[in-house]
Amino acid sequence: MDYIDYYKVLGINKDATEADIKKAYRKLARKYHPDLNPNNSEAEKKFKEINEAHEVLANPENRKKYDQYGKDWQHAEEFERAKQSRRQYQGQQGRSEFHSNFGEGDFSDFFESMFGGGKRSYRSRQAKFRGEDYNAELHLDLMEVLTTHKRTLTINNKNIRITIPAGVENGQTIKIKGHGGPGMGGGPNGDLYLTFVIANNTPFKRDKSNLYLTKEIDLYTAVLGGDITIDTLSGKVKLAVKPGTQNDSKVKLKGKGFPVYKKEGQFGDLYITYKVNLPTSLSQEQRDLFKKLAKL
Repeated sequence: MDYIDYYKVLGINKDATEADIKKAYRKLARKYHPDLNPNNSEAEKKFKEINEAHEVLANPENRKKYDQYGKDWQHAEEFERAKQSRRQYQGQQGRSEFHSNFGEGDFSDFFESMFGGGKRSYRSRQAKFRGEDYNAELHLDLMEVLTTHKRTLTINNKNIRITIPAGVENGQTIKIKGHGGPGMGGGPNGDLYLTFVIANNTPFKRDKSNLYLTKEIDLYTAVLGGDITIDTLSGKVKLAVKPGTQNDSKVKLKGKGFPVYKKEGQFGDLYITYKVNLPTSLSQEQRDLFKKLAKL
């Protein structure tokens, strides 16, 4: 496998912070996402490189291994064990031949030996390596996660059919076992970590399964009371405003919120905050009436 400079892929420096890595990844992932670049093989290739770079650099442990071992970072533990074995072997045997054939930085020979490429009995053992984990983002609108539905994703040129439960949250990550990189030497595949990026294009604010909405009412309705119509995710609801309603008063509509994640048929609540809209221009007659009310 050729060496890939993951820092260069993300357009960041080697001293970049975790926040810098995340920011660069999100920006590039959106730019080269297959949904925005249909039938564009170059964009698809770039998108895969970006995800691969993020997988390595966003994980502090993986990043440390990558900085030390480059393209062979996944085999860092094997390298360390090999160096330890070499030191023990040298201590026991005191042979210079081993040292000359297996130097301090001779990782490529060691890597070959792990797959049976060497002639020595020491190098004849077969090793199994687990495939790397993949990270991907799935961009959805809020209304798309209002109900449970299925969706087909294309990961590493393979179609994966997944079920997206209603109530998935923005930034939530789920693991799809066995759909990461292929294992080596008979090892298991890695896993796919899928992060949901959910855009809220509604007037509601969401906090888990609860929704929040600000509703303006005029002064007269606030003072005298009256009926208003509220839009909810499940349709319009008629609501009675009590006389003497104060600004910033709140009411709760039970069960009119968002679906509870993985709890079929359960919903959060919808909280309405009233904002009393004071008149900004009054006729003389209206002003006189307010003066009479003030005297009362």
